[in-house]
Amino acid sequence: MQALYGRNGECPVVVIASSTPSDCFHFAFEAARITLEHMTPVLLLSDSYLANSTEPWKIPQMKDLPEINPPFANREEIPFLPYKRNDKKLARSWAVPGTPGMEHRIGGLEKTVKGTVSYVPENHELMVQIRAEKVERVANEIPDLVVNGPSSGDVLVVGWGGSYGYLLTAVRELQSEGHKVSLVNFNYINPLPKNVKDVFGRFKKIVVCELNMGQFADYLRIKHQEFTYDQVNKVQGVPFTINDIKEKCIKMLEDK
Repeated sequence: MQALYGRNGECPVVVIASSTPSDCFHFAFEAARITLEHMTPVLLLSDSYLANSTEPWKIPQMKDLPEINPPFANREEIPFLPYKRNDKKLARSWAVPGTPGMEHRIGGLEKTVKGTVSYVPENHELMVQIRAEKVERVANEIPDLVVNGPSSGDVLVVGWGGSYGYLLTAVRELQSEGHKVSLVNFNYINPLPKNVKDVFGRFKKIVVCELNMGQFADYLRIKHQEFTYDQVNKVQGVPFTINDIKEKCIKMLEDK
């Protein structure tokens, strides 16, 4: 969670996370797609339990994978402007090296919107805002958050990444016992799916379960301050047990 921001803490990046051994390929592919289509860094989060787990998985055929469409520069737009951004994604165009008429030079120093090196504080602020907005626009192309179980109820269990397996098992057992409990597990961390507020608003209580000190819960408090978040945290180098989750949920159900 601390990796949500880049240099000097001011430049957000896209962050996604795998949930199961079989979807690690999917999210690695998704990370590459977002990087190339939006021209922005993407962090793919995983964990040792996913890396050392197994699951039946059918190797996909290349023809069945979705297309990746990088914003290649238009050869008809000469002279080529390497710092120009498109209106939809705020991504810059990508000129294939060696293309006649598109020779250009780039560098790590901060520029104006026209590509001139700038040390002006106001321009730095503008560039930070543009980079943040570029990441936020990725949310226009990611799927909505999916609820496992009824779409409304007493308790919503929230996890992210590799927490999916044991949280789903715990929630299914609670549901079989007659409790109004559902689960959402986040794969898209930054930006968050657009329907988070709508999903959270349909439950009386929310509990965020993490194998850390609660970084995602803190992040949700920043992004969606209108909700109250209970937490279940464990930092012992071992995963949650099913009872860890069930006991917390039952206590929340009993506390009116």
